[in-house]
Amino acid sequence: MSAVTHYSVSVVLPCKNEAEGLRELLPAIRKCVPAAEILVIDDASTDTSVKVAGANGARVVSHPICMGNGAAVKTGARHAKGAVLVFMDADGQHDPSDIPRLLAKLDEGYDMVVGARTNRSHAGLLRKLANGFFNRLASLMTGFRILDLTSGLRAARAHHFIRFLYLLPNGFSYPTTITMAFFRSGLPVGYVPIKAAARTGKSHIRLLKDGVRFLVIILKIGALFSPMRLFLPISAFLLLIGLGYYGYTYSVGHRFTNMSALLLLSALLTLLIGLISEQISALHYKGIDDIRDTPGKRVDKDIHSIEP
Repeated sequence: MSAVTHYSVSVVLPCKNEAEGLRELLPAIRKCVPAAEILVIDDASTDTSVKVAGANGARVVSHPICMGNGAAVKTGARHAKGAVLVFMDADGQHDPSDIPRLLAKLDEGYDMVVGARTNRSHAGLLRKLANGFFNRLASLMTGFRILDLTSGLRAARAHHFIRFLYLLPNGFSYPTTITMAFFRSGLPVGYVPIKAAARTGKSHIRLLKDGVRFLVIILKIGALFSPMRLFLPISAFLLLIGLGYYGYTYSVGHRFTNMSALLLLSALLTLLIGLISEQISALHYKGIDDIRDTPGKRVDKDIHSIEP
């Protein structure tokens, strides 16, 4: 099945020692989206990934040193020629036949479409539980329901995606950042259910280490794009604790203690920090409407201008 669309598409594959997966993946991508540009970002692989990619007609951009999955994504976004960027893992987890479904969903008016992994996808119980927790926390921070925060299969309009490159980390948590950035900037994000297969080779992700990193990024992006959703609940919690403690000390000893004063002042200061952060975060929305109205040269390219 090939994609029927009016814009150019670039498929970006971050790659580190994925020669085995690329041998099967690249021909399958070419079959599903024959007119798309295929861009393999080699993150200092030590196997034959570069040779395999070149032999299968992909354009290769190599990092001289290992910089991380997120850094490879940013390099791919900068070098890609398409008006729409499709990102997928090079380890065989994602099915290229899902790409046309992402593009079709994008045509419904979305600025990014994410492949949301179903319960039938190959993943351990701990990872499923962690993903569920992160999805709910991110939904709370953004105010939108997020079905899959960490999926590596997604399609996005290039002129919007590139705007947030400065926010993306160099590690494995770029999907978390870009998803929350799109939602908090008022850019619609859609989902298409997919089934992820078992990866080829060894995973580079560590559940505990990267899980903590995901949590920090969720809080950081939430504070950056929607500060009051983070600071207001904390302020309200401190206020309730302060009033409750004051009520207790007053009923017992008719005293207003230093601890009560500290808690109430902390609630006030947290609220003021949130208000200031809210004003600063408004700067991130500047230019969104202008970008949407004048998306740049990439959007004007016709998909047939890219040779298979």
